[in-house]
Amino acid sequence: MLNPWEWPESQWRRRVNKVRAGKALRPTWPEGKRCAFAVSFDVDHESNELRKGGRSLGRLSWGQYGSRRGMPRVLELLRKYDVPASFFVPAVIAQLYPGEQRAVVGEGHEIGMHGWIHELNSELRVESERSLMMRSADVLEKITSKRPTGIRTPSWDYSDATLQIIREMGLTYDSSLMADDNCYELLEDEEPTGVIEIPVEWIRDDATYLWMSPDGSSRPDSSLDDVLSVFIREFEGAYQDADLFQLTLHPHVIGYRSRIWIVEELIRCAKAKGDVWFATHHQIAECAAACL
Repeated sequence: MLNPWEWPESQWRRRVNKVRAGKALRPTWPEGKRCAFAVSFDVDHESNELRKGGRSLGRLSWGQYGSRRGMPRVLELLRKYDVPASFFVPAVIAQLYPGEQRAVVGEGHEIGMHGWIHELNSELRVESERSLMMRSADVLEKITSKRPTGIRTPSWDYSDATLQIIREMGLTYDSSLMADDNCYELLEDEEPTGVIEIPVEWIRDDATYLWMSPDGSSRPDSSLDDVLSVFIREFEGAYQDADLFQLTLHPHVIGYRSRIWIVEELIRCAKAKGDVWFATHHQIAECAAACL
């Protein structure tokens, strides 16, 4: 097997072009709004530890905090400011907390796919990945009575088969990749797919700044004011460019009394503009689809 620096041009081009950003999608936002604000929550709860075998009861309890305290605070805040959001939920978590998922949908929010047990797609056989994705969609539909239209892969991890399975399932959008600030059409092997990407970014993710790893290799080292500053600067840039602002949060990370205010201040900043469209990822994808 050749080392990457020994690859012929055809090989590295084929690798780069497996999944790639295609047509930029810059829709006109509804009702003359200047900017779109799409907040999302990855409802991982216990799944981060379960995917590793659930060995740490302490880490499982941290995940449970996300449901017991994090989610109620998140939903109360969204209700207070009348902000719709997208919640990406592993199927195992949906089965552990079915009432939670029904409450989310009942309050007008969206639930999207987030794997079966927060597995890494790149570690799976194609047959296993396909089965888990399809079973996950079935579970979410059974619990919420709504079939998910979008996916965020666990840990934003992609295998060579992920996009093809997304297409087979007829999903409208993905929100796992990072090739732009704004929506774009995904290409597979240089061919347009019709699948809309709502891009994520680590700098717009609370875990980047606030995550603590069990082995101590990762500990929060940013002040909460600094985290808010990054998020607001990202939002202000999106507003200036009349673009999309997308944010990824986690109930068991942001849902503490000392942290939830970051989300509130960000929402208040956006609300003060008066011309920001607050939307779910599904709504963003619907709007972007008009540009395909």
